[in-house]
Amino acid sequence: MREFLSDDRDANKIRLLRSRFSGTFLLVEGSSDKIFYQRFVDKHACELVCVSGKPSSKLRVIAVLEILEKSSFQGVLAIVDADFDRLETSLHNSLNLLRTDSHDLETMLLDSPALDKVIAEFGSQEKIAKFNRDVRTALLEAGMSVGYLLWVSQCDGLNLTFDGITFSKFVDDRTLEIDELKLIQEVKKKSQALSLKDEELQQRLTNKRSNSHDRWQVCCGHHLVEILSLGLRKAIGSNKAADVEPHSLERNLRLAYEEVYFRKTRLYLDMITWESNNQPFQVLPNDT
Repeated sequence: MREFLSDDRDANKIRLLRSRFSGTFLLVEGSSDKIFYQRFVDKHACELVCVSGKPSSKLRVIAVLEILEKSSFQGVLAIVDADFDRLETSLHNSLNLLRTDSHDLETMLLDSPALDKVIAEFGSQEKIAKFNRDVRTALLEAGMSVGYLLWVSQCDGLNLTFDGITFSKFVDDRTLEIDELKLIQEVKKKSQALSLKDEELQQRLTNKRSNSHDRWQVCCGHHLVEILSLGLRKAIGSNKAADVEPHSLERNLRLAYEEVYFRKTRLYLDMITWESNNQPFQVLPNDT
């Protein structure tokens, strides 16, 4: 009940803001998303509103949007992480709800030249040459198992905990290859779900796999950054852990991400389409 009251309270705040601002309200999931998107919007025509909290920031953004839509509130747009929505039937669809191109904002950063900039800054050319694999591909191949396990947990209602798992316990820091059994054991331990059988979880994970799945939709960006952090310490770099810790890497990826990359995304085109269907409301600067 408390989360519903919070959703209504956030929706009412936006209604009150309308008295002083006639432009577009753009709802986003968290503070880092707000920092990222505000670089690309017209600040005079669009005001970003951060909606965060439990049960999840994404669900809260969608809930606030639905409340405003039911009251015929005009000029509101929301952007959320796609998560696994493009791999399954989403329960939430609205012309005012846009999703990231890939699993989340972080995967959009990693799928852009921003990753190449960060690797050039923190990586070792000698080690990258010896690694003899495309770094982006190596990250995705390692992240797939974690992504599939997260998806299985959500679909089967296992409520496994992934926050705070130690990636070095199941990722080889020299090859960036993953030990799937050790991954399962680490997640079980973190989740205090030791009654689940390793073999059963591994079979569920195998059953979920499909060559038709887009890896960028399966992998979670935070997980890929954790693996990148390990790689920059040994496989493709010689950094101290503190210098390439995941939060710092995500910040560097956001800083390295240029507007020209954003203009090539599906999300950017979706924003232009929304503007054309919701005149006179505007999100992007006129010069785009």
